[in-house]
This record gives sequence, structure tokens and C-alpha cells, in this order.
Amino acid sequence: MLDETKGEVLVTLARAAIAEALGIPYGVTTQEIHRARPWLDEPGAAFVTLNRRGDHSLRGCIGSIVAHRSLFEDVVHNAKSAALHDPRFAPMRPDEFDKVNIEVSVLTPPQKLPYRDAADLKAKLKPGRDGVILRLGSAQATFLPQVWEELPTFEAFMGHLCLKAGLPSDCVAHHPEIYTYRVEKFEER
Repeated sequence: MLDETKGEVLVTLARAAIAEALGIPYGVTTQEIHRARPWLDEPGAAFVTLNRRGDHSLRGCIGSIVAHRSLFEDVVHNAKSAALHDPRFAPMRPDEFDKVNIEVSVLTPPQKLPYRDAADLKAKLKPGRDGVILRLGSAQATFLPQVWEELPTFEAFMGHLCLKAGLPSDCVAHHPEIYTYRVEKFEER
């Protein structure tokens, strides 16, 4: 690919990884994509999200919050996991391969967000920009910044994030640790 963008490479890499996992010929392998792009060896944390074409409903989403391997390894692992191991869905079948759109989100390192109370937290969070990690005791959950599109109010976003962590929807009242991050989001065209 001449004049390829980072996003095109990452989305193609994710699709190639899923094709390999499903045993579907795709025309390019993950190793061929990797070979000519040394920047993929840099540490990186990414989420791979699969949405059904047509209704755009979620079909799988798995990712890493913190970089603990190369961006190449992270995208390949998370693409396969989103397709085959997201516990919310049955493993993807080969006939679904062409019926999903792939989105790859590369995360910045999370930063702890100090806050006094729920009102202060609400004032500090930036809907649409901030991805949020919530931790309280052993419970933890995250929402990518894209989730603000579905849950645009602070109350809805944080309430659902608390529930995702297995906590009551009002868990912000118990002052959980909050970390924020941003993403570079790349979608299939």
C-alpha cells in the first residue's frame, strides 16, 4: 500500500487476524503486514470493536487498557479475541466475516483524575474525548470515548460504567478511582 495511513494498516491488520483465526483466505497475512512496518513493534494498547453492518450493533469488543506488548501483537490478539472470545457473544462464524465493520482504537496511557465529589468529577470529564476507567475495590470497568455517543450524559455514562463493573449504578457516590485516556479511532470505510 503506497501512501497508506496508520488507520488503514491497523484496520487491515485486525481483519487479517480475524480471517486467519477463522481460516478464511484474505489476500494478505498479519506477518506480511507486519514485515514492512517497524512502527508496529512499538508498545501499544488497542481495543478492537466489531459492529454488525446495517444496524451497527455491537458484535464484539476486546482491548488492552495499558500497553504491555507491541501494537502489532495487541491488535492481532484483541481482534481474534473480539471475534471469538468476547463472553457476551457466540464465537464469530466464517459467514459473518463480511458482515462486520472493524474499528481499532489506540489508547494513550491512562492518567489518574483527582476529584472531590461527583459534581467535581462531572465538571472535569470531557464527554466524547475522555475514555474512563473506574476502579472501586476489586471491581473495574472502562468505557471508550465512543460510548459517550450512546450515553451522552454524565449520569447515564457513569451509571452504566458502574453497572459494567458489577457495582450499583450510583457507585460514584463511593468515590472510586477514576483514570482517563484518549484514543485515536480508526474505522473501516
